[in-house]
Amino acid sequence: MSRIVAGAAGGTTLTPVPGSLTRPTTDRVKEALFSRLDAFNVIAGARVLDLYAGSGSLGVESGSRGAQSVDLVESDAKASAVCQRNADLVNGVLGRKAVTVHRSKVEPFLDRAPEPAVWDLVFLDPPYPLQEVALHAALLKLAPHLSPAAVVVVERSSRSPEPQWPGSLARFAEKKYGETKLWFAEPFVPDAIDSEDVPDTTEAEER
Repeated sequence: MSRIVAGAAGGTTLTPVPGSLTRPTTDRVKEALFSRLDAFNVIAGARVLDLYAGSGSLGVESGSRGAQSVDLVESDAKASAVCQRNADLVNGVLGRKAVTVHRSKVEPFLDRAPEPAVWDLVFLDPPYPLQEVALHAALLKLAPHLSPAAVVVVERSSRSPEPQWPGSLARFAEKKYGETKLWFAEPFVPDAIDSEDVPDTTEAEER
């Protein structure tokens, strides 16, 4: 049984998704992941997005640890109902609606995300059968909705290739835990052009 590892709702047992509809993150991997995110100092006060949420385990963990808001996105009816039960558990402990469940496919959800919808921490833990091209499309749609210092975490099988990052995202770390591999990415900002590479514009109008 999966549980919330730490925070206000630490120790709370989560409702699992029935059958084999999803591939839940193990508590071992979750503990390691959130230890690293704590080191990055990106959870407290963050606006969190959990895509392909499954049971919502990663999102509700973030809520327990002090995230400002959490959006769980799951298209399957049974899984989204489990997300709602787990969200209700955390919201009850916190005494506020920190976690919101959206029953939707990922790309349509991102297409209709209201402006400004800006997230600081995003989890993508898609089912193994999801094709790499579909994951790339989701990352491409996600990128415009990230804050400048956002962290994106992609969880896949350790046998899967590295995600195809869009030009607006750059991978800065990766970690393997047995059959699971995590990739960490952030918004990509091109380096400023070196002054010696800038043409002489002494006669041009200043901007």
